[in-house]
Amino acid sequence: MMRNLLLFSSLLYLAFSMFLTDTDAVQLIIVNNCHEEVWPAILGNPGQQSPKDGGFHLSSGEEVVIDVPEKWAGRLWGRQGCNFNEQGKGKCDTGDCSRQLQCRGTSGAPPTTVVEMTFGTSASPLHYYDVSLVDGFNLPIAMKPVGGGVGCGVAKCDADLNVCCPSALEVKKGNKVVGCQSACLAMKSEKYCCTGKFSDPKACKPTVFANLFKAICPKAYTYAFDDKSSLNRCRAPRYVVTFCPPKS
Repeated sequence: MMRNLLLFSSLLYLAFSMFLTDTDAVQLIIVNNCHEEVWPAILGNPGQQSPKDGGFHLSSGEEVVIDVPEKWAGRLWGRQGCNFNEQGKGKCDTGDCSRQLQCRGTSGAPPTTVVEMTFGTSASPLHYYDVSLVDGFNLPIAMKPVGGGVGCGVAKCDADLNVCCPSALEVKKGNKVVGCQSACLAMKSEKYCCTGKFSDPKACKPTVFANLFKAICPKAYTYAFDDKSSLNRCRAPRYVVTFCPPKS
């Protein structure tokens, strides 16, 4: 009787521990829906860890699951055209981070399509997430909650902006356009970067380039103060981040 009671108590404790682990973590399911390889990179905000040492490889059709703790915040982007040796050293056509497979706390070189996420703060349990083109564009990407209820939106830029990138913003590898710079990166002016005297939403307005990208990807950030139509709020246990998501 005592053995059965102890066994039951142990199983109950294990189940309770698993429940605590599940509820204290947010699951990211990262999917490569592109027809070619992608090297995802992930960077925690200052003071936060970067899962999987910040970088890994996904073949076409492959996916990986990452658990991050509540209140984790960071960014995720995709790298293309990468070539790494057995020591993980090499380079990528876009999104490169210090010429390493594992970025280890280093951000990606623009232009990159970036997913930004904050899974709760000390002031709010809500999750905030968006797809940003502020650093330019290299890959279509989407972030979709699984569960979470009414009001949880999908952050995405599911079009290939490289196809319609203005010539002044193109980044090429040979004859192929592999990325589209932001106007800030290309023009390097306070007006386009929303800095200096333009570091205020009243002074910094969307440029013709931001309006072009917004027309094609209305659910993505296109300039520094594009919060109203681009920032999503939710409270879901897991999210699917898809490179080259199906058009919807």
